[in-house]
Amino acid sequence: MSDEEHQFESKADAGASKTYPQQAGTIRKNGYIVIKARPCKVVEVSTSKTGKHGHAKCHFVAIDIFNGKKLEDIVPSSHNCDVPHVNRTDYQLIDISEDGFVSLLTENGNTKDDLRLPTDESLLSQIKDGFADGKDLVVTVMSAMGEEQICALKDIGPKN
Repeated sequence: MSDEEHQFESKADAGASKTYPQQAGTIRKNGYIVIKARPCKVVEVSTSKTGKHGHAKCHFVAIDIFNGKKLEDIVPSSHNCDVPHVNRTDYQLIDISEDGFVSLLTENGNTKDDLRLPTDESLLSQIKDGFADGKDLVVTVMSAMGEEQICALKDIGPKN
């Protein structure tokens, strides 16, 4: 053994993985999968039985959960695929800034100010109109693989 000092790079996320492995044959429609390093929701799965000595293959058609792009992948059904950890969290909307960022209230009373308004036009107009009308709005934020985006909106009544 040497007397050298070892330095380790510290990670802020405590080493929590952004994905976990799952056998390709067990991933179903409406599940999640990583294709081309993007978290996607599976919209179609077809399994093909190949020749005498080949593997059965799974053909995945999936939509990127953040930008809506359609991606496809073919994986042997016995191999592992990466599946993203997808979390959905509800926050109350406090404010919308001029530069397109939103101010959200977390469950423990802190504010979260690092999220942009969504790019989806209908959701964007619903949020802006509801906020302008003085309604109490709760937004659902989906997060996966270090990315976050507002994906849904709930109206919980007018502000008191």
